[in-house]
Amino acid sequence: MAQLRYFEEKKKEEQAPKKPTVHSDFLRTGRIDRNRPSWDGVQKRYLSYEEVAERAGKQLTTAGERTHERLNGFHRSIRFPKLVFHRTLKGTPHLGYCHVTAAKTSFAEFKDVKWAFYIANFFADIEVEHLTFEKINMRAERMYFAVAVEKDEDQQKLTINTSVRGNGLLFRTQDPKVAFKNVLMLGAKQDQLRRIIRAL
Repeated sequence: MAQLRYFEEKKKEEQAPKKPTVHSDFLRTGRIDRNRPSWDGVQKRYLSYEEVAERAGKQLTTAGERTHERLNGFHRSIRFPKLVFHRTLKGTPHLGYCHVTAAKTSFAEFKDVKWAFYIANFFADIEVEHLTFEKINMRAERMYFAVAVEKDEDQQKLTINTSVRGNGLLFRTQDPKVAFKNVLMLGAKQDQLRRIIRAL
């Protein structure tokens, strides 16, 4: 895979006003200033992978915190724990995902399913065994998804519970409204509240 290079993009307000170029000076005055430097004073500053990962992480964490606030602000009977942390993808530090919350719910034939909700800054197929991503589409700004999880006693870590729906994936969408409704449905305990959420 080709090595990517990242550079810092200056904001428009920070950029210096454009100076007349050599040829526009010549057309305006008929003279060429031989003492004028021939390079552009605004130079690109290349960023390290760590700097790019840090910037992506801050954006993902901010999105996760805002989403958590919106979810908990919907109704007083629906409360989710705040478990916001992010990971960036190896080799592409501008891409990553953010864990927003985790809870337990019962739906359809499944009882007491533990699940986790994530936001990613790309869209992709999810490889459930190791929570890795395939066929990444960077044109899509966001992906919202939730997976059923269980504790792996051998490795002492959480893994995707593939006994739920065959792959553990509860939902995956690019639409923030659909994701919002799905997470609220997972958190709603009363049928009346679920009917209200469905009608949103």
